[in-house]
Amino acid sequence: MFKRRPTLEQLNAQRQGTLVDALGIQITALGDDFIRGSMPCDERTRQPFGLLHGGASVALAETLGSMAGNLCLDNERFLAVGLEISANHLRPVTRGSVHGTARAIHVGKQTQVWDIRIEDDDGRMSCISRLTLAVIPKQ
Repeated sequence: MFKRRPTLEQLNAQRQGTLVDALGIQITALGDDFIRGSMPCDERTRQPFGLLHGGASVALAETLGSMAGNLCLDNERFLAVGLEISANHLRPVTRGSVHGTARAIHVGKQTQVWDIRIEDDDGRMSCISRLTLAVIPKQ
């Protein structure tokens, strides 16, 4: 499914100086049909009540889905960009890390749809997200 197979080191190098870096998101695995990453639940990602911020979960989901989507494209000619994202926050997380896995639902010429499931350190589902990407010509 992926047209390019960068190393984890190459994928993580792209995060420097971005929101992904600020939130501590790391890509941890790239399989045949998925990408996986983690994010700490700490002072960078918690909301004032001590819970993992929903926006941080959405940032993790969009990061994973967008990275995976772009690996499916000829990156010299096309770019996959977020068009719509939804998230259901199922369980609060207060410590440790969360781990997200993105898998394709649809990879088309103009749009892609990705399912991203985020779990806590104990494997309990904390968020499920669906991301739609638009495939656009690279400028």
